[in-house]
Amino acid sequence: MGLSRRVLNTVVAAFLIASPGYAQEADLDELFSRLQAEELPEWEQIEQQIWAEWSQSGSAAMDLLLERGREAMQDGDLEAAIEHLTALTDHAPDFAEGWNARATAYFQADLYELSIADIQRVLALNPRHFGALQGLGRILEEFDDPKNALAAYEMAFAIHPHRPGLKAHVERLRAETDGQDT
Repeated sequence: MGLSRRVLNTVVAAFLIASPGYAQEADLDELFSRLQAEELPEWEQIEQQIWAEWSQSGSAAMDLLLERGREAMQDGDLEAAIEHLTALTDHAPDFAEGWNARATAYFQADLYELSIADIQRVLALNPRHFGALQGLGRILEEFDDPKNALAAYEMAFAIHPHRPGLKAHVERLRAETDGQDT
């Protein structure tokens, strides 16, 4: 399957107008370490720094595809989003955030199996991706698999205990699965 004209134009425009820019490397280990603090009023800023680092592929063209895919998702054009993000994953297969964004688009399109496949790729590339783990938990709940959903939520919570809703998901599913065979 070839690239659509819309995706091809995006890639060409990125190569023509964007100079190669490289995001300044943040110390992700330090940011993740800070997330573990029990009291952390600035957790949102730390999370934003992590997402910003994750969103930098090192290629202006690939960053533009990610941006276009995210914009298409926000506009509700899931077909275009998946198209842009597929081009991104094809051209930057080691860029975890490309896979994560496409997993999100697939989820929004109710293509759960494809979303799970992309989440697996995200986690192989970036095991600390709390967003992918939380998304996996949500999908597993949709599949009525509370034990595995709980495991995914617990992993995400261990990485980012301040993430909204995670603690509630963990507590609810622990209560729901308490006493069930493992």
